[in-house]
Amino acid sequence: MYLLFLMIEHIGLIVAIAFILTRFSMFRDLMDHKHDSWTLVKLAILFGLFGIIGTYTGISVQIKSDALFWIPRVDTMAFDEALANSRVVGVVIGGLLGGPWVGLGAGVIAGLHRITLGGFTALACGMATIVEGLLAGFVHMKLGNRRIITPGKALLTGIVAEMMQMVIILLIARPWENALALVQVIALPMILANSAGIAIFVVIIRSAVIEEDRIEASQAQKLLGITDQMLIHLQTGLTEASATEISKLLLKTTGVSAVSITDHEKILSHVGIGDDHHLPGHAVLTEATKRVLQSGKMSIPKSIDEIHCPEKGCPLAVAIIVPLKKAGEVVGVLKFYFSNPKQIKPVDEEVAQGLGRLLSHQLEVVSARNQAQLIREAEIKALQAQINPHFLFNSLNTIVSLIRSQPDSARKLLIQLGHFFRQNLNASLHEFVTLRQEFAHARAYLDIEQARFGQRLSVKTELNPQLEEVPLPPLTLQPLIENGIRHGLKGLERIGELIISVREEDGYALIAIRDNGIGISPERVGELLHSRIQSQEGTGLALYNVNQRLIHHFGEEAGLHIESELEKGTCIWFKVPIHKALDLEMKTLNQY
Repeated sequence: MYLLFLMIEHIGLIVAIAFILTRFSMFRDLMDHKHDSWTLVKLAILFGLFGIIGTYTGISVQIKSDALFWIPRVDTMAFDEALANSRVVGVVIGGLLGGPWVGLGAGVIAGLHRITLGGFTALACGMATIVEGLLAGFVHMKLGNRRIITPGKALLTGIVAEMMQMVIILLIARPWENALALVQVIALPMILANSAGIAIFVVIIRSAVIEEDRIEASQAQKLLGITDQMLIHLQTGLTEASATEISKLLLKTTGVSAVSITDHEKILSHVGIGDDHHLPGHAVLTEATKRVLQSGKMSIPKSIDEIHCPEKGCPLAVAIIVPLKKAGEVVGVLKFYFSNPKQIKPVDEEVAQGLGRLLSHQLEVVSARNQAQLIREAEIKALQAQINPHFLFNSLNTIVSLIRSQPDSARKLLIQLGHFFRQNLNASLHEFVTLRQEFAHARAYLDIEQARFGQRLSVKTELNPQLEEVPLPPLTLQPLIENGIRHGLKGLERIGELIISVREEDGYALIAIRDNGIGISPERVGELLHSRIQSQEGTGLALYNVNQRLIHHFGEEAGLHIESELEKGTCIWFKVPIHKALDLEMKTLNQY
């Protein structure tokens, strides 16, 4: 019992270090970073060092006629000495978080260090450390590369790992009598203390990650709220009135000193400091703004001299100036002003750029709405209303999480998000689009979802190039793909797989979306295709709408077919008669 208390006391040091590390963004970024080769090396070294710390904080046990305990000497050990230690904590955590390569690397680092200290258990403990790291890594793989393992599974892994260490000591350490005596003394304290330490370590990391996710989700909700309100004000286009309301909204939600919006020639709004001379209706004043209008690139003047405001005594010290674009052309700028150069932070630059892009996308949406005819089919409008809130929130959440650690990926996803919503809107302007256009729309959606799910989602496509011009009703593929991801793969323990295939069969273009998800019951299948099923997530409405539009355009034979088996996956497929589809395409083109 005394040894158990000593072990728990020393585990506290490891846990304290874990807590301190989670306070550093660099450590959290390392946990969330894509596990490329260099990241695996850094994780292995980090948790290998944790293992070494666990060795140095161990309790020395000397085996003679009975067991004696004292604080260890960390340079060398006598042959009849061994260590009751917490080395396994760092190594197992490394394997659980990073996989087999990290577990192996951390185990080798901590294990070789233990061997150098000597003692009759040196080789056995060193080998056991490597085996424990591998065990934890395989647990990581078995659980489907989850971001953070649950504390319960971490506790169980620690218990199994320590039991394996005791077995290895008995098999390798000699003399066997000393090994047996040692195991009898240290087995229970090490199993209890170290497995608890591993579970506590995981709890600390999980709490840090969950808290960061909560903050990022809060930021995403904030951006989503801003987006919704901006869109309300933009219903009549970018005017002085709408720009003023948007500037007031952004000033309130961002906490900057002033917000201004201009078109290509004049100030539309200026809210905050400097509003006594930056007046709506006046020509663009600052040279910095004119440069952005000409170049179409974001600018960050760091001083009043760079802003070049002609008004003497202007309180605007620094600014972030973001271009607003519509159809690829600069139509104005969004400006965030600060009264003190120290106020501007890197996150402000990312937020300004993101809001500028969102506002640009909304300008395109509003412009297209004002020029478009009424939506041709009520089903398309229902699908758009369903897609936008859920998909936009998840997309913004993913983008926000990538802005700090992977800014290039975040920028690419913003571009794909804009492409997705442009295609969403354009879909309402045409009765038919080509399969190639539908596939590009679905690809934009898949790129964002794959960034969100990472290695948990595998997508394969099999598209016959000769069928790319086959016309389809717009918003046909994407709702089916979304259904496969959001519902077929929901709660799936294994890696989700999605296969999209398009091939020719007996004069038809056969299009299928297959997943390896949870499946659908036979009763539910019939309801999905033949009635408007209302649900919180809207799946029934989406499938019903796609099915009805296919039947309307191509006949009953083109309707959706669902083949599903519980816990084994679902395949949703339909076929379009190629020649009839091409005739419809020509008829549609002749109408324009």
